[in-house]
Amino acid sequence: MYNLDKDIDKMPKKSPLSLQIDLQKFEKATEEEKRQQDVMSESVSFFRDGMRKLRKNPLAMGSIVVLILIVAMIFIVPHVVPYEYSQIITVNGKRDKTATNMGPFQYSEKEQAYIDEGGKIFPHIMGTDELGRDYFVRVIYGTRVSLTIGVFAALIVLLIGVLYGSISGYFGGKVDLVMMRIVDIIYSLPDMLMVVLLSVVLKEVLSVESIPALKNIGTNMLSMFIVFGLLYWTGMARLVRGQILTIKQNEYILAAKVSGAKSSRIIRKHILPNCISVIFISAALQIPSAIFTESFLSFIGLGVQAPMPSLGSLANAARAGLSAYAYKLIFPSIMICLITLSFNLLGDGLRDAFDPKLRR
Repeated sequence: MYNLDKDIDKMPKKSPLSLQIDLQKFEKATEEEKRQQDVMSESVSFFRDGMRKLRKNPLAMGSIVVLILIVAMIFIVPHVVPYEYSQIITVNGKRDKTATNMGPFQYSEKEQAYIDEGGKIFPHIMGTDELGRDYFVRVIYGTRVSLTIGVFAALIVLLIGVLYGSISGYFGGKVDLVMMRIVDIIYSLPDMLMVVLLSVVLKEVLSVESIPALKNIGTNMLSMFIVFGLLYWTGMARLVRGQILTIKQNEYILAAKVSGAKSSRIIRKHILPNCISVIFISAALQIPSAIFTESFLSFIGLGVQAPMPSLGSLANAARAGLSAYAYKLIFPSIMICLITLSFNLLGDGLRDAFDPKLRR
């Protein structure tokens, strides 16, 4: 029987000047070569490719898991723990004055007596505060408030900053000159003064009776949201503008203009994907930055109105008994550190996954 494979092995090497067909070019592809061809022929979108690379980053995926657990906890715990963030501990319908400043998993004298009689009391996982309120529930509600402020601030910065910076950097010239002077003026405004002024003005204009939602967040919190919308997008706009000024000089942008593509499509399809790493990093870092800002404002009394807690107000209240009740400062500090570290690592992972310059 004729065996083509053996004949190929026995044949001498073909001369470069020969016109004979080289049978070695017709050998069967190996399994490895087939897999490489499958990978090369695979077509995926920019977002899917970035998400696939993000899933290969263990630190970024670990940060996502931590954030998911925190978000799940702030929604599930209030339905499981039978305490409210403003509720003072009571036993048999009467206030328990001995249930103040208790350590984790401790019971007061009245609670212990009630348990000895056969009653059941949900444990104080993180103890109680100076007024006898469950500290675990207050930390959970404080995390919810602080995380909401951070996400809300990041969305405002992302939407306004990216849109403003893209228009300024792409069109350039007089448009860029005028828009950047506006940014310089806004950037020079003192943040704290604006918060104080807006708090005073909004207290005069708005009331809890007219807007029931202000009963929980207060006019100070509303003024903080407005300040984020007015002031904190300028940094993002500057970063996006600087990236676009560099990217728009590339040849593929000129090719897109020559082909008749609209400016909005060029910005959306060609420019923004190439500066997506800066956008992701800035947005991810804006969340912990907003949490720190809220903590500082709560420290000076301009944050969330009592009795609604936040991580900043809890840390501020813990300073008074730091030497005797250090755990009160440890718990909110751990939550702040977890949120900050998770968003920082997630931002680094998003940069590595979506930056076209880092792709191989």
